[in-house]
This record gives sequence, structure tokens and C-alpha cells, in this order.
Amino acid sequence: MSDAHNEQSFIRTPKQLIGVVAGFFLVIVIGIILLVSFVTNDKLEGAGTNSLGPEAVAQRLRPVAEEGFILRDANAPKVLQAGGAVYTAVCAACHASGAAGAPKTGVAGDWTARLAQGYDTLVKHAIEGIRAMPAKGGNPDLDNVEVERAVVYMANQSGAKFKEPAVPAPAAPVAAAAAAAGTETAAAPVAANAATAAPVAGTPASAAPAAAPAAATTPAPAAAPAAAPAVANADAGKALYNSACIACHGAGIAGAPKLADKANWAPRIKQGNAVLYEHAIKGFQGKAGVMPPKGGSTAPDADVKAAVDFMVASAR
Repeated sequence: MSDAHNEQSFIRTPKQLIGVVAGFFLVIVIGIILLVSFVTNDKLEGAGTNSLGPEAVAQRLRPVAEEGFILRDANAPKVLQAGGAVYTAVCAACHASGAAGAPKTGVAGDWTARLAQGYDTLVKHAIEGIRAMPAKGGNPDLDNVEVERAVVYMANQSGAKFKEPAVPAPAAPVAAAAAAAGTETAAAPVAANAATAAPVAGTPASAAPAAAPAAATTPAPAAAPAAAPAVANADAGKALYNSACIACHGAGIAGAPKLADKANWAPRIKQGNAVLYEHAIKGFQGKAGVMPPKGGSTAPDADVKAAVDFMVASAR
């Protein structure tokens, strides 16, 4: 007789069969309970929760709302940046690579002739601009002391031994005191005039308004005519290009699209005039270079837009 006939099943009675079937279903039920518990372990947000409450919404939006922004008190005194910080944010665009003839930081040979001009001349050129160097490196919001610190930082990196510029002491509130004194002084004649104009006790009531016609005869000062708004045209745009924009757009420096280069201007023109105007007026940090606000000039917004129109028209 073969071994197969000698093997016997461990289920020999109906009770054992029922126990095996019950155990099988029990394992399945336990598995389902564990799976449901695992899936619903995290708190669900939906009906019956506070997921749409103001605090929950603010908590979800906070990381996005604060991304890339630094909150500052507009009324707080300005915190002046160090020279290294100004250099990294503004000056390095040209002075790190020597673009547009800028002396490279750390290369003593590039700075020898400039250091010979003296500290005052270097600072004057940095603040007011010279040739392809825009005023304050293209950031008009910089304080003069911040520009001086950046000049000292670059010059000392290149062989100079300039001292760190001192921060000027805040001016005493003399103007406010003078204005207050002037207000008090002006108040005295007004009070005297009011006392003179008041009717003396015992005089007839009809005599009181006698001063009114004399006051009425004084003609009111004519309103100053409103200044006519500046009208930007093609000539203004071309003039601004030749004085400021040409420093980078004339030779394609720092990633700037060259004038009349249709290939480089095509993707920018597709963005629309509104985007081009905003980048030109407010400045733009791109992957290939930096566009300073208004090209480093102090021209009005209308002239900047006219310069953009001039360059766009040359690339069409």
C-alpha cells in the first residue's frame, strides 16, 4: 500500500472542521480591522472638522505667504547693510567678472589706477555713476553710507587700506522746534485780530458786521496751475537708451539682450509689454544676469517705458 494511503487528514471530526473554518474567518476579520485602522490612523479633515476655520486656513497658507518675503516695520529706522552684503547683492554682477570694463574685485592690477584717484573720487563715481557704471550700482534705494562701505570692501580686497566709513549722526530735530515756535508766534496775531473783530459791549449789533465787507474785498490767491505730465515719445526712449541702457544692451553684457537681436528678444516680447515694463522699472534677477531698476538711472517711469518700446521696436 502506498504512502498516500497512510497519510490521514488532521480534520477527523465535524467539530474540528467547524473550528478550522471559524479560525479562518477570524483571521480575515482581524486583518480587515488592522487594515482599516492603518488607513484611518491620520486625522481626516472633512465634515465635522475645523479645516475651513480662519486659524486652520492661516496655518496652511503661512509657509506660502511668507516664502521669499521679509517683513519689516515701515516706521522703523533703516538698518544699513555691511559692505560685503551690498557687494554681493548689487556690485558683484559686474565687479566679480569684470563685465563692462568694471575692475574685478581682488585683482590689484585693475584697481591701481583707480586707487590713485583717491577715496573721495571713488565714492563720488560710485554714488553718481560714471560711464557704464550706473549710479549706486543701479539700486537707488541704497544709502550713501552703504555705497561707501561697498567701495571700501572692494578696494580693500584689491590692495587698499581704507577705513570703514562712519555713520553720520542723525540730525537734531531743529526744523520741528522751529515749526512749533512759528506756529505759536502765528497764533498771537490771530488771537489779536479775533479780539479786535469782537463787538465791544454796549455797541449796537448792526455795527459788528462792518468789518466783513473789508475782509471780503481781499481777493483769494489764484491756484497754481497743475504741471503738465511728461509725455514720453520715441525720442525720449532713444535718449534714455543711449544714456543708460546701452551700457548692457549695447554689447549683451550680464545676459542683457542686445539691441536689434531678434532671437534674444523674441521670448521676452512674448511675455507682453506689462512684464517688460515691470522688469525695466523695478529691476529683475534672472538666471543669466541682473537688470537694475531703471537701468541704474533716475528717469521717470514714462521714459523707461519709452526706452523699452524703442528696444522692442528694433527687434521686431
